[in-house]
Amino acid sequence: MTITSEHVGPSIAENLRTILTEESGEVIAVGFDEESTGELVKILAESEEPPNVRLLVREGVLKWLRDDFVLASTAAELLEAETLELRAATERLDRTLLVTEETVVSLLIPDDEHSAALVTDDEEFVAAVRERWSGVWDDGEAFDLRTPVYSRVLDSLGEEFNSAMESDFRTVLESVEDMDDGGELDEVGLSLLVAAKHEQLLYDISKWGEDVGVASKATFSRTKTHFEEQGLLETEKVPIDVGRPRLRLLLGEERLREAEAEELANVARDLLSAAPA
Repeated sequence: MTITSEHVGPSIAENLRTILTEESGEVIAVGFDEESTGELVKILAESEEPPNVRLLVREGVLKWLRDDFVLASTAAELLEAETLELRAATERLDRTLLVTEETVVSLLIPDDEHSAALVTDDEEFVAAVRERWSGVWDDGEAFDLRTPVYSRVLDSLGEEFNSAMESDFRTVLESVEDMDDGGELDEVGLSLLVAAKHEQLLYDISKWGEDVGVASKATFSRTKTHFEEQGLLETEKVPIDVGRPRLRLLLGEERLREAEAEELANVARDLLSAAPA
C-alpha cells in the first residue's frame, strides 16, 4: 500500500481545494467539523465542475451549518443542483476522511496553522474503505436545512423590489460573513435594515421574507420591534385605501443613514452592542 503526504498546506481549505479540484466523480466526506464543512461548501460553490459530495457528519455540525444563513442557503443551492448531499451519522466518527473513487484521503489538522492530507490509492484498500463508509452513509439520517436557495433569495428580492436592494442585501450578507460575530444580525435583521435603507414598507419586506422562506411575518415583526427599541429603526405610518395604515421602515440612527451598504452591518452591530440591555 502506498501512502503519500503530498498535500500539505497551511489550512484545511487549501488542502480541500487541491484535492477536490482534481476530482470529478462521487466523493464521501466523513467526520468534518464546522470549519471544514464551511470550507467545503464554499469550495463546491466556487467550482465550475465540482464533484458530487456526500457529507456525513455529526448532527451538531449540520445544525451549525443551518444557523449560518449564507452557508446554509449556499448549501441548499448545492443540494438542489445535486452536487451535495447531507446526512447525520448515527455512529461515532473518529476520523476526517475524503473517500474518492480512486483514493482515500485522511485529513490531519493538528492546529489552526497546519493541515496535511495522507493519501493512499491502493485499489483493494480504497474499495474496502468505500464500501465501509457507503454503508455508514446508508444508515445515516437525512437532515433538512430548512433554508431557501441563496440565488433564489437574491433574485426574488430584485424581482419584488429592485436591483439596488438586491445588490445591497448581497453586500450586507457578505460583510457579515467576514465579521467575527454577527450577534443579533441574522438574515431577518439584515433584511429589515436594507429595507429601511430603501424606505420600504414592513408589510412588503415581511411578506417577501415569508414567501421566499427566510422567516415568518411574525419573526420580522418581532425583530422590527426590537430594532426600534434599540434605536436602529424608526417607522412612519402610510395610509392605504382600506384597512389600517402600513408602516414605512426608516433607519433610526444618523450613522446608519450615512453608512454605505458594506458598512451597514458593522455600524448596526456597534449600536446594538452599545445599547442598554
